[in-house]
Amino acid sequence: MKSKSRKIIITCAITGSTHTPSMSEHLPLTPEQIASQSIEAAEAGAAIIHLHARNPADGRPTPDPAVYRQFVPVIAAATDAIVNITTGGSTRMTLAERLAYPLEVGPEMCSLNMGSMNFSIHDVASRISSWRYDWEKSYLEGMEDQVFRNTFKDIAYILQDLGAKGTRFEFECYDVGHLYNISYFVEKGLVKPPFFIQSIFGVLGGLGPDPENLTLMRMTADRLFGRESYQFSVLGAGRHQLPFVTLGALMGGHVRVGLEDSIYIAKGVPAKSSAEQVWKIRRILEELSLEIATPAEAREILRLKGPSNIKF
Repeated sequence: MKSKSRKIIITCAITGSTHTPSMSEHLPLTPEQIASQSIEAAEAGAAIIHLHARNPADGRPTPDPAVYRQFVPVIAAATDAIVNITTGGSTRMTLAERLAYPLEVGPEMCSLNMGSMNFSIHDVASRISSWRYDWEKSYLEGMEDQVFRNTFKDIAYILQDLGAKGTRFEFECYDVGHLYNISYFVEKGLVKPPFFIQSIFGVLGGLGPDPENLTLMRMTADRLFGRESYQFSVLGAGRHQLPFVTLGALMGGHVRVGLEDSIYIAKGVPAKSSAEQVWKIRRILEELSLEIATPAEAREILRLKGPSNIKF
């Protein structure tokens, strides 16, 4: 019997909360820009659109549901992509702020960071000589003394309250211990397969972008869960984005790209949009004879509830 072809899910993270406006003129800041880049990314082949919100006045990360309401319904109406809302927000947001919009709408999918950590790009501030907005320099430099809080109690609260709405999760794992944290919640009955594990490499404070670390994460997930119980995706930060996610795909994983994770399309060349990165990784994967999952196929793979009952 011929085996069913494996389909690769492309996730596109549109803007995030780490990069600041002075780092890239192409980073989407307004609801209109975020919606436009999201729609373009979906048209390019992204099955999942991962979203943060920005204050349209100055590009500062914001958890304000009123801002999300200006672009999420537009994306949902224009595409059939899976809308994935962050629960991570930024290191400066409280848990209540981070969950304000996700709890309001109960999306098909949310990101969920699986442990507290030092998460920083503070060294970048020393390489920027001209700032677009006053808040940016202190924001970047301040990361050196910030902890990204995701306690067991925080994680359990998110799993219980959003899980009750039928939301499933992109489990963001920056280190091997985060896989064991998933295993803990599996034992508690709060996480059920199939798990969507987003393994992240190249962020200061987490695992480095070494192929051996990717192998370690994959082998550990296999040992903890069994390969039939989870879907493995790979995120490479910064200049490691395209080489690392390509390696992850060759190892049987899905991929994530987007301006949240890297502001470049090639060495020293800024990406003009997240869609440009989606097109490039899609081209690479298809040249390797790998097939790209449609949103419908991704929903089936991840067993999502579908968009029909979401309050966008």
